[in-house]
Amino acid sequence: MDLLEVNRINKTYGTGEAAVNALKNVNFRVPKGEFIAVVGESGSGKSTLLNMIGALDTPTSGKVFIDGKDIFSMKEERLTVFRRRNIGFIFQAFNLIPELNVEQNIMFPVLLDYKKPDPAYVEEILTVLSLQDRRKHLPRQLSGGQQQRVAIGRALITRPTLILADEPTGNLDSQNSNDVISLLKTASKRYQQTIIMITHNRNLASRADRVLQVSDGVLTDLGGFSE
Repeated sequence: MDLLEVNRINKTYGTGEAAVNALKNVNFRVPKGEFIAVVGESGSGKSTLLNMIGALDTPTSGKVFIDGKDIFSMKEERLTVFRRRNIGFIFQAFNLIPELNVEQNIMFPVLLDYKKPDPAYVEEILTVLSLQDRRKHLPRQLSGGQQQRVAIGRALITRPTLILADEPTGNLDSQNSNDVISLLKTASKRYQQTIIMITHNRNLASRADRVLQVSDGVLTDLGGFSE
């Protein structure tokens, strides 16, 4: 079953001669549990595409279905709740709350939804991310790679069906970058989560199940990537 369907998405910024067509008739489907990499030059439209899928921006035309639900037909309040419960975001900037420790940062999205974190699942995430001995550390006491692991944990904690990662290794060295990709692959297989990751690094993209390329707003499915 397809977890995500992007149906004829177009996005235009501006009007008349100043109009910029950021996305042009983009169509693709992603089955549940697939790990997708999206590659493309800076300004190609890949971040715009991620913003559409995550309902952080609205298309000029077209539809996005997540788990069969037309997200842009939802009213704002319902969409906010749906996004919080079904989509996990991982950004290049870790966006951790500096006053909260590792464990608190990971649990924060659940608390934001007025729910009680599952202690066993929190422990599982800390174990999978190798953060057990850092659980009481503040973000400033962590390396960049450790902070990104916390950001991944925060994205996992609500058990979202879809995780969107925008250049998650952009601030990391090669070893930490490889570790982060391994963790995302683990999440995809272990928790059957669908992951869409933007990256400019073709070597990292090659570790995804499938690679999509965006160029001048046009999407091309490259299939399984190989060097």
